[in-house]
Amino acid sequence: MNLREYFESTPGRGILATCDKDGLVDMAIYSGPYFKDDDTMCFIMAERLTYANIKANPHACFMYIESGGWFGGKRVYLTKVAEKKGKQLIQEICQHCNYSFRGNIDTSHVVFFKIDKVLPLVGPA
Repeated sequence: MNLREYFESTPGRGILATCDKDGLVDMAIYSGPYFKDDDTMCFIMAERLTYANIKANPHACFMYIESGGWFGGKRVYLTKVAEKKGKQLIQEICQHCNYSFRGNIDTSHVVFFKIDKVLPLVGPA
């Protein structure tokens, strides 16, 4: 099973960790990612702390904890490669992911990340 299939078929919770330019860490709860292709995933971001951090530092880590336990899941290491703005794109992603967007669609961004590395949630690298 590839990573896209994993996220589409495995219920759970996601946490996106980012750092600002000085290395101060922040974490935020995020829904599962949307995949542009097998090597690129994206998230919809409001203009808040996570978005400010990713503009200053392109590296992030997405931790996904499978429902029903503490040991199943993934750690996905990411580097920002692009971003786009636009209602239509956000609406298409929400429709595909069956997600109800609650933010301000006019000031939100779709941020694309290259997948650098994938590790299990628990266990050795």
